[in-house]
Amino acid sequence: MRSDSDDCAKLEEKGARNFDPATYWAIHPHQLHVIATASREKSAAYSSFPSKPLYNPYEGHISGRQLNESVEDFLKRLPPLTTTVSHQHPWIYIANPHASSRPTDCDTAGFMNVAEALLEDFMKQKDAIEKAMTEKAKGSITKKLTPLRKALEQKLLALAKEHHFTSGKWMLFPSADDVNRQWAIVAEATVNRELGTAAKVAPDDGKGDRVPRLICVYTKDFSDMEDVQRVLDRLVEMGLVKKADQRGIYYKADAFMELGINSGNEWGLKASLYASKDVLGGGKK
Repeated sequence: MRSDSDDCAKLEEKGARNFDPATYWAIHPHQLHVIATASREKSAAYSSFPSKPLYNPYEGHISGRQLNESVEDFLKRLPPLTTTVSHQHPWIYIANPHASSRPTDCDTAGFMNVAEALLEDFMKQKDAIEKAMTEKAKGSITKKLTPLRKALEQKLLALAKEHHFTSGKWMLFPSADDVNRQWAIVAEATVNRELGTAAKVAPDDGKGDRVPRLICVYTKDFSDMEDVQRVLDRLVEMGLVKKADQRGIYYKADAFMELGINSGNEWGLKASLYASKDVLGGGKK
């Protein structure tokens, strides 16, 4: 009577005679148990790294999208066309929950203290030049002030970088009847990491269809031209910016906005850092 060990020995001997290494290694990687094992090992490797928590600066604010809220539900809850502006809804906000930037990194107060002093010094220089050149043509005075303005702008931008006050935004101006559609595109793309760090849209201020709405699409750093252009390019791809439009759209730094550097400001500084027609054409400003 043969034992089990005899049978095992015969099977092993037969298997050894029939074994073809080339065939084995050709088939091995495609066998189900091999694929399953590799998948488990890969998942274990990824899980060993701590996952970065999602971040939402508007969490708990009624005017912002919540992390547990789908974009679809958010858009239904706060449609910009019919949401009335109020102290609760000065803007409607949405954030990229995967963005690395954190508002807490920004030293706004420190920036403002130094920046306001720089603006004050410039105004003193400007007044002195204008008084000394009262008999000169306006063009001559402007020529004298232009290098001072350029130097001031560079100092303010460098100061903003130093204090991590680097956020900025591209600005869209859709008509009231198209604001819901454009905002839905921007909101979805923001959450899906296709645009920048966040976006906001102006609610209904009671002026109806007479005045275009404003949508701001934020980027992390105004000096990161690669990212600034990437976001603009994506807006073009989504049909929200037209390359052929001579007016284009503009990009503003939040640091300048905080200082009140708007169109027609008393310092004569440019309110916008970039124009889409220049960026798309290969230039910066």
